[in-house]
Amino acid sequence: MSDAQLSGVGVSPGRASGPVIKVTESISEPAGSPGPDDPYAEAARIAPAAQAVASRLEAMAAPATGDAAAILTTTAAMAADPALVSQAEQLVTAQRIPAARAVYEAANNFAHALANAGGYMAERVRDIEDVRDRIIAELLGIAPPGVPELTAPSVLVARDLAPADTAGLDPAKVLALVTEEGGPTSHTAILARSLGIPAVVAARGVLAFDAKAISVDGGTGAIEAVDVGAPVVAATAAGPAEWNGRGETADGHRVKVLANVGAPADARAAAEAGAEGVGLFRTEFCYLDADDEPSVAQQRAAYTAVLEPFRGKPVIVRTLDAGADKPLAFLDPEIEPNPALGVRGVRVAFDRTGVLDRQLEAIAGAAADSGADVSVMAPMIATAEEAAWFAEHVRAMGIAGAGVMIEVPAAALSAREVLDAVDFVSVGTNDLAQYTFAADRQLGAVAKLNDPWQPALLRLIAMVGEAAKATGKPAGVCGEAAADPLLARVLTGLGVTSLSMNGGSVRAVGAGLAAVTLDECERAAQAALATATAAAARTAANGA
Repeated sequence: MSDAQLSGVGVSPGRASGPVIKVTESISEPAGSPGPDDPYAEAARIAPAAQAVASRLEAMAAPATGDAAAILTTTAAMAADPALVSQAEQLVTAQRIPAARAVYEAANNFAHALANAGGYMAERVRDIEDVRDRIIAELLGIAPPGVPELTAPSVLVARDLAPADTAGLDPAKVLALVTEEGGPTSHTAILARSLGIPAVVAARGVLAFDAKAISVDGGTGAIEAVDVGAPVVAATAAGPAEWNGRGETADGHRVKVLANVGAPADARAAAEAGAEGVGLFRTEFCYLDADDEPSVAQQRAAYTAVLEPFRGKPVIVRTLDAGADKPLAFLDPEIEPNPALGVRGVRVAFDRTGVLDRQLEAIAGAAADSGADVSVMAPMIATAEEAAWFAEHVRAMGIAGAGVMIEVPAAALSAREVLDAVDFVSVGTNDLAQYTFAADRQLGAVAKLNDPWQPALLRLIAMVGEAAKATGKPAGVCGEAAADPLLARVLTGLGVTSLSMNGGSVRAVGAGLAAVTLDECERAAQAALATATAAAARTAANGA
């Protein structure tokens, strides 16, 4: 690759070129001295500052829709989190440090816990850092870091973008996004797709890239220097797609188009986006701030709030995905040398069956309260024996649909036997890629290995699709791979029967499926499987 070119992971299709604007880095680490004369008065400044930040984020969320509204609302809630405020206040009074330093340390404690949690929760570290910087800026009376006001259409380049910054972007001014860090499942990727802005993440070296103007291909991940005087090329990503709301190919082959949700705001946004149901309801939000296990009644009420927008529609609830790498105090986790490969997901329930059974009881109650058509699936299943054990517990609680996630390569390799034990499976492409390639999905240095177009990953999904056809049972995909309209066609061609994604991608994926036949999907899938690299797989599928 020449000095005038770079590459990253394309996460939002489309091409654009124009002048580069670099986004400000995080604010400097606040000093821990001098200490305040009156620590109690200093501590009292924190709550109003946090509330001011939360109010501004809520104001940004008010006119927003879909994923942008949900993410801004969630970020506002983080800013006003009583636990964050309380911990910072205690640091001021106990250690006699300035309020800004206390917020910095308290937020970093929360961020560290999320990073240790891994998976989806680790992807929220950037959210906490954004909230931290906004509150500190409020306390210091300075402008928060972030996207500068754009006077002309530009390509934004950053180390990473905070969700609130991404959600507030104007597609008329932002030609494309390029970040040095991040991955295919980051909020930057999700929101860029939602906004129709071409985007490339994990473009190592882009901040030092000596180019005043660049071209960006959000499909292939290619970045190239262009003449600063060259005409600006606006994004060629597709605009709002026309879709009738029913997931099927042009020749009538049914493929449900569903949404991934993790809180009531996500569910409302997904319903507004036209999702046919929910393919992945992450229940961890109910447990994260709990010192003790939430009661059945508390869980039931929390789940009902998420299920209600989907009355009469299918919702797949994932049981608690926690463990040593997602530490929850009430589980009393043991320290493990390699927690990503330890007691997490359904493995927690093997030793604490009561936690699972109480959650299933709450889910069954929420299903009755909401009127949603609820099924349940377990995370981190590795064998057919584990799948059968879980299904037995689900059915004992009177829940009709029992399924499991395919996130571990062993489960994909034995998909036929796993499907014999349950009613359906759902492929979590984010974790399946991480475990297949031994590549932490949070680490930008290995982000290309987590590209969902990797042929090895597609071949594992093909095995699951073949098992689904042989058993006559559904097999979905609920990783962010499903949000790529082209890849969604390939997954359909591999035998997948439902696709679940962020709400902002629902319409584009549904419209993309409606434009092709099942035979075309199968030809694209076979073309991708026959390649050796992720880039070649994408090109082959597009050509087919």
